[in-house]
Amino acid sequence: MTETVFDRVRANTVIRDLTTNSNDNVAARMVWSSIVEPGDRIAGELIDVYGPADALTFVETRTESATDIERARATLADCGHTSSEDDLHDALARWSARLEAGNIVGQLEAAARIGAQVVTPGDSAWPVGLSELGNHAPHALWLRGNPTTLERTSRAVAIVGARASTGYGEHVTMELVSGLVRKDCAIVSGAAYGIDGMAHRAALAEEGDTIAVLAGGIDRLYPSGHDALLQRIIASGAVVTEMPPGFSPTKWRFLQRNRLIAAMCRATVVVEAGWRSGSLNTAHHAIQLGRPLGVVPGPVTSASSAGCHRLLREEPCTCVTTADEVAELVDGIDSSSDIAVSDVSALEQRALDALSARPRTLDDLVVASGMSRADVQSALGTLGVRGLVEEVSAGWRHPRASRPPGN
Repeated sequence: MTETVFDRVRANTVIRDLTTNSNDNVAARMVWSSIVEPGDRIAGELIDVYGPADALTFVETRTESATDIERARATLADCGHTSSEDDLHDALARWSARLEAGNIVGQLEAAARIGAQVVTPGDSAWPVGLSELGNHAPHALWLRGNPTTLERTSRAVAIVGARASTGYGEHVTMELVSGLVRKDCAIVSGAAYGIDGMAHRAALAEEGDTIAVLAGGIDRLYPSGHDALLQRIIASGAVVTEMPPGFSPTKWRFLQRNRLIAAMCRATVVVEAGWRSGSLNTAHHAIQLGRPLGVVPGPVTSASSAGCHRLLREEPCTCVTTADEVAELVDGIDSSSDIAVSDVSALEQRALDALSARPRTLDDLVVASGMSRADVQSALGTLGVRGLVEEVSAGWRHPRASRPPGN
């Protein structure tokens, strides 16, 4: 039998240098992160149904017969996924191109040479918020620094903003970050010039925990002008990405990187943003995930704050001006995840337990609760009347999941 890329990866001893939990599924996740682009839904569906190792084996050893593809499509459909046969054909074609390149083992060795590590779901350092991304979640995180820093994401705030920041924006960022670190919050950002860089520097100045999320490979500290800053973050915090060595940051990967920043944090704050700033993309990811979004107002004459004012007009967010107000967003979502209700029935409690900050469909709730469709509908109806759940376009969620505290 021909040796596969997966076989070569599993046999390579360098894996033990990259992870503390080496097994077939972890090795498979390393390969998956090399062959797919961030947020690939079809890869997420296959892994959800078959598991990382068996899904990868299917990709590498399949035949091109229609029967194989149809069988896989039917299995996905049985589990509630929507990929068509054409979707699977297209996905297999694009993944195979990277599998045939034969450079995945080289990527692992390159990661080991720079002291990188790999964190996967199930590790204590895996940010639990990433699970809310569902089939768009990363397959692994490549990390330089201290992996225990990622455990701080349970109380982390994303601070993002314009690259072309103003003195006003940088001053506000320093004040917010300094106050948040003193309130035991970790700071997450994207290491870009402007507000991102100031957020990291302010956290380091306060000897707080900070995490930089990159869009390219873990071997490429980007932007190059922040090489010294990123080395300081590696020394005391963590630099992470879902891309292994050798991948350049691209526009698509920046946009997908933003979903990680929003998902791994309890709240997101936009300090400064132009009308079309990339920070607005991070803000919209936070909204879609049902996470609190704070926005700092700026001078009405400043183009650097036009995007912030747009968010305040058009989106469900909270105007924030102090660290105390941002901390309220963090504490508010903490309390919403454990609603204390003493007079609900057993079935209603099971429906509540199945909810999350992100809206979930009725079918999702049926699976998560283990209840019949009729019982879930009945429980949601009663809970909705009492204001304990709310229905939105994407499904059902806790009513406080995305509302500013006190509203």
